[in-house]
Amino acid sequence: MTIQLTVLATGGTIAGIAGSAIGHDYRAGEIGIEDYLEQVGGLGLEAELSGRQIANIDSADMGPGVWNALHPAIMEALADPACNGVIVTHGTDTLEETAFLLDLTLPATKPVVVVGAMRPADAVGYDGLRNFANAVRVASNPDAAGRGTLVVMGDRMFAARDVRKVRTRGAEAFRGFPRESIGLVTPSSLEWFGAPWQRGDGARFAWCDDLPEVAILYVHAALEADMLGRLIGPQTRGVVVAGVGEGNMPEPVRQALAALSTRGIAVVRASRTEEGLVDREPEDEANGFVAARALNPQKARILLQLLLASGESDPAALQRAFDGR
Repeated sequence: MTIQLTVLATGGTIAGIAGSAIGHDYRAGEIGIEDYLEQVGGLGLEAELSGRQIANIDSADMGPGVWNALHPAIMEALADPACNGVIVTHGTDTLEETAFLLDLTLPATKPVVVVGAMRPADAVGYDGLRNFANAVRVASNPDAAGRGTLVVMGDRMFAARDVRKVRTRGAEAFRGFPRESIGLVTPSSLEWFGAPWQRGDGARFAWCDDLPEVAILYVHAALEADMLGRLIGPQTRGVVVAGVGEGNMPEPVRQALAALSTRGIAVVRASRTEEGLVDREPEDEANGFVAARALNPQKARILLQLLLASGESDPAALQRAFDGR
């Protein structure tokens, strides 16, 4: 049986052009999906690929405008009996946020794989073709279903809830926490490190095309509480604190955030450190705060937006949702 995969392109470095094999600067999102599929057609991939251009942007510009086109396109592909899986090409800067958003809002009935590259297509050592070939291998594997949205980078497979970009350059720029990679892949082989884990096939959250406004407060030495007044607007529904250490913050900032919590603004404590758990503290209940657990600030923001969009705002219920991630 021929494997049929749908490729949805959003741009990024994987579709970027530098104009020089050794240059540093490049333009993301320059190669269209038809040209890209023609380029990969010579790799001998064991799948039939059809493509659709959703966007062709630098992923620093990623947001609801693209997400609201990408999500229904994936749902359409998943509903097609002839489609065995979906690949999303994406820039690496915000790849983890898009992947996590998709993980929370898509069914797990068929593989969905997000892939990118750290070097543009005309650079020495372009990693995009190998990453894409690896993504085809993963999306073609029936055992990829039931694992949620997956990210393929650098011969490794990551779960969307774990993956994070940890380096500005180099092909090995992604890691996972609390789980590292969940498998290894090459264009000709694949090995999982465990069985599928997602309970049930349905999406955990309904899609929302108008996500609530949630701000991220980056904590640093000498941060003053009046910064919140400049950060919080009339439409802000929540704040994620990128705290120092285990989600810590200066005392005046804590007091100001606790006051916001009493006004119905959700407050989640995360950490600006690369990895580690932010556990619930005794003071959180009195403050009305939620601990992000293993989620970094940008992923905590995505989860909080979906929770608020679903009508959930009680701190205890929010905490249970974060504990379940």
